[in-house]
Amino acid sequence: MSAIDLTNVTKAYGEVTAVEKLNLVVEEGEIYGFLGPNGAGKSTTIKMLLDFVRPTDGEVQVLGLDSQHEILQIRQRIGVLPEGFSVYNRLTGRQHLKFAIESKKANDNPDQLAERVGIPDAIDRKAGGYSKGMAQRLVLGMALVGDPDLLILDEPSTGLDPAGAREIRNIIQEENDRGATVFFSSHILGQIEPICDRVGILQERKLVAEDSIEELQRATGAEETLVITVDKLPNDTSEYLNDISGVSSVSVDETTVRVSCTSGSETTILRALEESDTKVVNFTTEGTSLEDLFIEYTTGRRQTESETPMTTGSDTEVER
Repeated sequence: MSAIDLTNVTKAYGEVTAVEKLNLVVEEGEIYGFLGPNGAGKSTTIKMLLDFVRPTDGEVQVLGLDSQHEILQIRQRIGVLPEGFSVYNRLTGRQHLKFAIESKKANDNPDQLAERVGIPDAIDRKAGGYSKGMAQRLVLGMALVGDPDLLILDEPSTGLDPAGAREIRNIIQEENDRGATVFFSSHILGQIEPICDRVGILQERKLVAEDSIEELQRATGAEETLVITVDKLPNDTSEYLNDISGVSSVSVDETTVRVSCTSGSETTILRALEESDTKVVNFTTEGTSLEDLFIEYTTGRRQTESETPMTTGSDTEVER
């Protein structure tokens, strides 16, 4: 059974179409990263999953249940960190967590949840005094209540410093290891790349690409860089490596060779070096980044050094 299944889903606000004929399937047990520039329709899609807004056309199912008619059953089995979340200023962190526990009739321990999301010292403070990052952690703690079958997280790392973002990734991985499906959107590409099984790229209201990062690289013909350490380098190394099919460039620095090439060329390159009586000491590959793939799918071109990239680190506003 799929954890999320959208079939020909369209959402229009009057004459403005936010999502158009979207087909999206997230399998149980996946970590699925949902990408797209602002205005692409990511948040609208998540709102339809949660029945915050209803599709103009098409069908939305979550955990095999209809999102419009069985939303109460769905909400008992999911955890949500929504866009534009808010906390109750007069309630403490503990009261927030207790409310989530009671709502789901769960038996989670508030102190353990607070410890897990990194706010143990703030649990008895009023949430109105929390920074944005602390409030983000609190709402994530509420989403974890009851060991949900599905986590839906909209920009889960917003407001967190790099260490906090890494902690969130660890929590996502732990939940997935427990058996939960995780569906999350982000504009911070570096947060998605290390942990996603698959990514979907939404552009102008439509899903323009969906697969593992490795398969997206192959589909675009994206190159990778083979970094080879050798014992010595013949003078004509660059010349004969450049003649190999699939190689686009070669750079040599003392005993290190960097070769930009298409996937599948690595064995031929290493064999060519060995046949030239060069001992290969070590080698690694550097794949095309998710940022490059995003640029490729949403603009149809590769990013140049002078262009401003989509965010790859953490937001500038951080927790304190």
